[in-house]
Amino acid sequence: MNPRRKKRLGIVLAILIGLGATIGLILYALNQNMDLFYTPTELVNGKSGKKPEVGQRLRIGGMVQKGSVKRDSDSLKVSFLLRDTGPTVTILYDGILPDLFREGQGIVAQGVLKDATTVEAFEVLAKHDEEYMPPEIAEAMQKNHSPMNYSEQQIQGSAQ
Repeated sequence: MNPRRKKRLGIVLAILIGLGATIGLILYALNQNMDLFYTPTELVNGKSGKKPEVGQRLRIGGMVQKGSVKRDSDSLKVSFLLRDTGPTVTILYDGILPDLFREGQGIVAQGVLKDATTVEAFEVLAKHDEEYMPPEIAEAMQKNHSPMNYSEQQIQGSAQ
């Protein structure tokens, strides 16, 4: 093999090794930051036949059970039960809850699994009702849209 081919081969090998190392580091970083989403039923019963491990980071979403919110009087610590259609999961949180947080409301918590039914959250996000409409827009829609349908409005508009 002549020196020119050896040099090309060395450059190609160096590029392939560097590319492989870069892809490996990217995959490792993505794996470390991946938070899987669970519902309370999936957390307790497993998702696709696999239960999350204690210490695993995850996100969990569900409804705050009414009457379950317990606040510590000396600190910002809060605990509450989260449920969907099945079992309940206890969420422990130390911090200020969002303004939209209340019992019977949907939330998403991000945290670490402490045991099979307890999550220590470091972030709680309250979900608003999808049917919510600001009062000003609701009033404007009521003024501009009478109970008759659109085609009846067109007929009346063309007759005038």
